[in-house]
Amino acid sequence: MDTFTLVRTGHLNHQGNLFGGQLLKWVDEYAWLAATRDYCASVLVTRAMNNSEFSHAVPNGSILRFHMERVHEGRTSVRYSVDVYAERPGHFDEILIFSNTVTFVSVNAEGEKTPLIKSDRCRSTPAS
Repeated sequence: MDTFTLVRTGHLNHQGNLFGGQLLKWVDEYAWLAATRDYCASVLVTRAMNNSEFSHAVPNGSILRFHMERVHEGRTSVRYSVDVYAERPGHFDEILIFSNTVTFVSVNAEGEKTPLIKSDRCRSTPAS
């Protein structure tokens, strides 16, 4: 699954570039959206992020593309890789700025681990 966002003034740090915490928030949120679309009958919470290494500064006005892909499915957890690409203002190419792996675990109302539930109805289209 791919999704896009625009870096705006409110997303910047004191150096005038994208704040790393904002990027981590997006990575977690968009990976969760991808997982929830695959496991709509499960309640998923973030368990872990593997790595947080920022390779390039990202200026205001950049368009970010987040590419999420399921890389592992266990009994109660699922892992997604997230690659983030930036198209900077005035450039026509994308550069890879960040990669991470996010693990989600399925939980019940008490917060206890439960088996993942995958359903073919997760991505059904609405009736016309």
